[in-house]
Amino acid sequence: MKTAFTIAFCLAPFASANGDEAAHYPMTEIPIPEDIYLEGGGIEVLPGDRIAVSSRRGDIYIVEGAYTDTQDDDRWIPWAIGLHEVLGLAWKDGWLYATQRPEVTRMRDEDGDWRADVFETVSSAWGINGDYHEYAFGSRHDKDGNIWVVLCLTGSGGAASDFRGWAVRLTPEGEMIPTCSGVRSPGGIGQNHLGDMFYCDNQGPWNGTSCLKHLKPSSFTGNPTGNKYYELTDAIGSRPADPESGSRIHTEAERIPEFVPPAVQFPHGALSNSPTGIAADTTGGKFGPFENQLFVGEQTKSRLLRVDLEKVNGVYQGAAFIFRDGFGSGNVPVRIAPNGTLFTGGTNRGWGSTGRKPFALERLNYSGEVPFEILTMRARPDGFILTFTEAVDKATAADPASYKMEAYTYIYQSRYGSPVVDKSTPAITAAELGADGKSVRLKVDGLVKGHVHQLTAAGVRNTDGEPLVHDTGYYTLTQIPAG
Repeated sequence: MKTAFTIAFCLAPFASANGDEAAHYPMTEIPIPEDIYLEGGGIEVLPGDRIAVSSRRGDIYIVEGAYTDTQDDDRWIPWAIGLHEVLGLAWKDGWLYATQRPEVTRMRDEDGDWRADVFETVSSAWGINGDYHEYAFGSRHDKDGNIWVVLCLTGSGGAASDFRGWAVRLTPEGEMIPTCSGVRSPGGIGQNHLGDMFYCDNQGPWNGTSCLKHLKPSSFTGNPTGNKYYELTDAIGSRPADPESGSRIHTEAERIPEFVPPAVQFPHGALSNSPTGIAADTTGGKFGPFENQLFVGEQTKSRLLRVDLEKVNGVYQGAAFIFRDGFGSGNVPVRIAPNGTLFTGGTNRGWGSTGRKPFALERLNYSGEVPFEILTMRARPDGFILTFTEAVDKATAADPASYKMEAYTYIYQSRYGSPVVDKSTPAITAAELGADGKSVRLKVDGLVKGHVHQLTAAGVRNTDGEPLVHDTGYYTLTQIPAG
């Protein structure tokens, strides 16, 4: 197949600061026909080793040969052309569901040629106008058969169309249920392994930095701009109190009962500028040692993030890590197939990206070589417990000098973004090696509720004397566990 673009770096494999990412998760370009300007918006796994790929420009293609390295078996079939900015795909019972800007549509192929023959509107019950920023990102089906849609604000800071700044559920019967308020500018939506729904919200008004947020039904996730639409629904109760601009998230979450604070904050610049698609690893080890963790796309930095979540006092919180850099464009959709293949699509239109290609379709596979990483970072009343993917060198792992920590937060305000504020330097007073040889309990003096705790473990080595592939984790300590 002829291609006009090479969709991955074909230079030496990208290496992180402390290890070779490509040795553990090699990246493969999926060639794109020269007459297709893709700009990935959604990816879904289909029967028969096919995937569906949608475009911001409104087209959906069925791709055969995406799992193999043989270009001769590649085939791109136009499933549907000329839709409106498709930012979500879901396959169920022979129907392909597409979240477009104005509606969710379901489509079916009736003659077996993998081209849609039947088009049906599931729901178009939210508002839309001509504003460029009124994105709509759609999920795959939840356990009840619902599709969740997160609706971006108008112009990223207003709410000029009904239910802008909300998450809604669309039932199998087509009813739209307003579910959560407080959305600003989503970049993707997805479920964890338990079926709870999350979305990525980007830095801006009421978001000091970009975040991963839990969409708990009847909750408020932080941006009050769209809260005026409580008057249009009785589905989730009364309008919550407005937050105080200039405050802090943890302060306002204690004051406003409906406010569910971010599960993870992604420090702007250091970790993520534009987080996007979300995929849970439920492959049973086919994608490596990160079972049940979330993988999050990053558009600006052309990377993937990894998120390890836990619940403390009933609230989701956890740690984020860099997982893989060096993608050809800005990652938007992310999907992990049951066989352990991770697909991602990219675009750099509108925002730019580290990867200089205008668009991309790529895949990652686990090489079978375990990367030396911080597998989990879990909060304790007096610090954190780290679990590593491999046995650690006892001398370095048990040395408090192998670690350093800083804590900080962001201003919760109506202005755009925030600098890092309220910085402190918690002291790591002890590092106790676990009996399993893979875990360390860090005793920390100076934990700060509501702050990001940035941990660097640059001194830790495995039993072969090798450093961590990625030595820094960012834990959002919304709740400190009880003693």
